[in-house]
Amino acid sequence: MKQSWIASSAPGAIVVAMIVLAHGGSAAAQNAMPRAADGHPDLSGVWWPGQDVPVTNLRVGSSQAPAGAPRQGPDTFASLYQPWAAAKAKTLGEKDDPALRCVPPVIGPHVGFLNSGLVGQIMQTPKFVAFLTETYHSFKLVPTDGRPHRDDVAPSYRGDSVGRWEGDTLVVDTTNFNAQNWVSDHGNVSFYSDALHVVERYRLVDANRLQVATTVEDPKSLTRPWTLTPETLQRAPFDQIMEVSCSNVGTAALMEGAAKANYGRK
Repeated sequence: MKQSWIASSAPGAIVVAMIVLAHGGSAAAQNAMPRAADGHPDLSGVWWPGQDVPVTNLRVGSSQAPAGAPRQGPDTFASLYQPWAAAKAKTLGEKDDPALRCVPPVIGPHVGFLNSGLVGQIMQTPKFVAFLTETYHSFKLVPTDGRPHRDDVAPSYRGDSVGRWEGDTLVVDTTNFNAQNWVSDHGNVSFYSDALHVVERYRLVDANRLQVATTVEDPKSLTRPWTLTPETLQRAPFDQIMEVSCSNVGTAALMEGAAKANYGRK
């Protein structure tokens, strides 16, 4: 009787096993790392932390990022200041944040790719990787064909970037910042010098997750490099970013006036 049950059940078991394997193979195929024609991982797509902007009151003048932002580790940029920079930082506050005047920070509360917002798009070609930032509606072009940093362009808010592949990791090296913005925003004092150097490492965990590790160096202002906790972004359920412009520059004047009224500053 037992042998008869086994014999009659065996074909069904084989079918079930085939179905399980088929589903497993399908899941594996969906999570397989996408690759471009040149064999490198294809980072193209819209990426975000996996949620919309939380509707909460933002904390200004705090080393903590607003709700929904990734933790940046035990250190802040300003906590690593050299003595002269630390002394200067004490004279500044949230009213001095260039972001109040729609000047984008170097990194913001997120990786430099997303900047102050929560959504960004990557477009990849054999010679360039383009990073499109939804907030401030800005972009960064990163050549990946081996060319060096340019020496014929003026310093800028987002700097001059070059990229290279180290295995399956895209390394983005950025210099030539103009020192007119801050590294972070939301009132976190984080001015820097013309020696600022940012290195970002982009690695696909799988088809729908992108890990970004960032290191910031500034030998003229910091005592040592600032390393952010790696952030893992998710592929967004939409394939285009929108335009999110910055126009509320009146906030800067209001905060300046409040500072003068409360502290007698001029």
